[in-house]
Amino acid sequence: MRARRIWDISQRIHPDIPLWPGEPPVEVSRHAEMGPDCPVNIGAMSLPLHTGTHGDAPLHYDPAGIASDQCELEPYLGPCIVVDARHAGDSVRENDLDWAAIEGARRVVIRTYERFPHEEWDSDFTAISASVIARLRDEGVQLIGTDAPSLDPETSKTMDAHHEVKAGDMRILEGLVLDDVPPGEYELIALPLAIAGADASPVRAILRELTT
Repeated sequence: MRARRIWDISQRIHPDIPLWPGEPPVEVSRHAEMGPDCPVNIGAMSLPLHTGTHGDAPLHYDPAGIASDQCELEPYLGPCIVVDARHAGDSVRENDLDWAAIEGARRVVIRTYERFPHEEWDSDFTAISASVIARLRDEGVQLIGTDAPSLDPETSKTMDAHHEVKAGDMRILEGLVLDDVPPGEYELIALPLAIAGADASPVRAILRELTT
């Protein structure tokens, strides 16, 4: 049987990774090293929960929402469709998406970047309009993913898109890297860590070729 192709759509986490303005830096350290008195290397990491490719837990935008460790895994695992919205302006709107392709999908991943900005923070990323989220919710979508760092604009104080997600009890993936992924159908695997009390979790996200 031919092995199914895998696309790694995760950002690489390192101390210089671009972060949301004001977030504390990523720190990776080693507090034990292999040597005469130590048979192993042991490291530690400190990072914001929304670092790189991550899943927002409902607690992020709902004070009564569940944390990452309470999220069911099913929304983050299964068939998905990747749709191309690189032509969108400051926000993906309803007429930017191929709704015929989306019909019946439970997980929708939206590409907005031509090339992902790995080296510097982009404050002018393409958000996802609340009307798009509402329509996806009405279509039965349970997870929305984007290569942008947020569904809402960086300067938003109302978090309209996130609150449409809340209304449908959907799940969110942000900061995906979709540069080499053609539009189409895939298997998504992007599981959040079971971090008690966390409003988000970094994920190792992949897309896997569907069986034929």
